[in-house]
Amino acid sequence: MVDRIAGETGVCRIGARAHVASAAPHFGEEGPLVGVRGSGTVFFSGCNLRCSFCQNADISHRAAGPAVDSAGLARVMIEFESHGCHNLNLVTPSHVVPQILSALELALDDGFSLPIVYNSSGYDSVETLKLLDGVVDIYMPDLKFWHGEGAPYMENVDDYAEVATAAVTEMHRQVGDLHLVRGVAVSGLLVRHLVMPGHVTDTRAIMRFLASLSPETYVNVMDQYRPSYRACGDPAIGRPAGYSDYAAAIEAARDAGLRRIEGHL
Repeated sequence: MVDRIAGETGVCRIGARAHVASAAPHFGEEGPLVGVRGSGTVFFSGCNLRCSFCQNADISHRAAGPAVDSAGLARVMIEFESHGCHNLNLVTPSHVVPQILSALELALDDGFSLPIVYNSSGYDSVETLKLLDGVVDIYMPDLKFWHGEGAPYMENVDDYAEVATAAVTEMHRQVGDLHLVRGVAVSGLLVRHLVMPGHVTDTRAIMRFLASLSPETYVNVMDQYRPSYRACGDPAIGRPAGYSDYAAAIEAARDAGLRRIEGHL
């Protein structure tokens, strides 16, 4: 436990103020988020996982970008609405929830009304998520590993699956299945699963879990894994995920009974 108000920092390397690495309309997210006007995306620096294969290590493993107070973050939110973005997309927000809530209070006073996307690693505490009940419209967590398989790749974390499945269950309890209006998401749960080389057993377990929440759980099966950061040269994950890895993941989602699969096969 650290006192960030007093200037201390934890695993995330962030103190009392959130650091914003970038903020701009984004068109590279899932189709239901970007629509035609883009997703208003805020990339927060720092992370509570510090994965060895992180593709954004330059911002997730350090306090990149300026420290922003509540008023500054609220202005970013309002600007996205004025630009016509479909939503406010908060990327890696888990460690800056108090700062986000403080900014949202100010933004709401100025008329902010976009759907809020909570785009996280999945390693979220249920206690924190309950503070967001009625605030977040769309939860978009990653769900990476099962049964401790990710422990070698995550600094100081050996309970990822236990924490993440409890978090995703709470997210679904709050917002239910993904709801679209004219093809654009307005509420609900959207889960990302990054296909890792040689981890199809984990994928099968994850898809069964998601189907147990609801066969209508929307899952994006992602094919862009490439070894980055410290994963280069790792004997287990030091290669790209191949076609066979990805095809097996799509098959696992279908076999589990999931009916809303975003993929490329």
